[in-house]
Amino acid sequence: MPERLLPSARSAGVSQSVLAVLAIAPIFVIATSPTRAQSPSTAALLATFCDAGNIKGETCTHAKGYPAAGMRNCEVKLLGDRFSGRFIASGNPLLVVNYESGCESRANDDGGAAVFEQVKGTTSFVGFQPGVRVNECVVVPRGEKQDALVCLTGHMGQGYLEGGVAQLSFARDYGKGIGIKYDFLLKAVDSTGATGANLVTCKKKPPAYFELSKLAAGPRKETVAFEATWADAETFKTACGKGFPRPKETFGTLAKGDAYVPPGFEKKGRAIIDLATRKVLPPN
Repeated sequence: MPERLLPSARSAGVSQSVLAVLAIAPIFVIATSPTRAQSPSTAALLATFCDAGNIKGETCTHAKGYPAAGMRNCEVKLLGDRFSGRFIASGNPLLVVNYESGCESRANDDGGAAVFEQVKGTTSFVGFQPGVRVNECVVVPRGEKQDALVCLTGHMGQGYLEGGVAQLSFARDYGKGIGIKYDFLLKAVDSTGATGANLVTCKKKPPAYFELSKLAAGPRKETVAFEATWADAETFKTACGKGFPRPKETFGTLAKGDAYVPPGFEKKGRAIIDLATRKVLPPN
């Protein structure tokens, strides 16, 4: 099965002026570890979709109702990444748990998310969402009756490490459980593994994001913050004009209209996304 690839950050549409301010603004320090949900034990969660005889530690060796399982015994291993919140407006709290499964291909990142609903102290299983990995996420209040689950995403394909910051969009499909989709706020592509250095496409407008990491709640209401590596207008001008020093090692042939941004020449800093406006903002 072909590997899933995410679109480039070059289409994110973040303003050049915002990034110019970000490049010179002071960096603030906040906690970078996403808050984990307080949830029932792993054994209790497994029991909602697995017969007792099939529970082995943190793994169910035959998950009931696994999507497209056919005649296979699909095992599901629940991981420690667990996030709880009111992800559907005015709905009951949901618990989203990261899992691994041998029934999922690398295109689905070898797993997905198991969704549970919490009602009056009782946790019930809602369903599996293959491919929706919740490895590094943060829960952000979006008012009194709804929360947002925002995650970093990442996938390697043909040497390109593609990722982004995405808000998970939850929708109840009566009769089929709850569906989850990625709503990308920002995307990034690190091409070092494919070409030997990051690249910019000169006919595109800056910025171009290469790497996103250390997601956390932002310093203001309805914001998230993260470390970013990117090319701004100045970087584009140099790369596409006189050019930076050639990287020590490159792979393949540089495509027409592309230019290298070798390690050490990228801009780095801590960025903020306002969830209400979907804009990248400079720190205070």
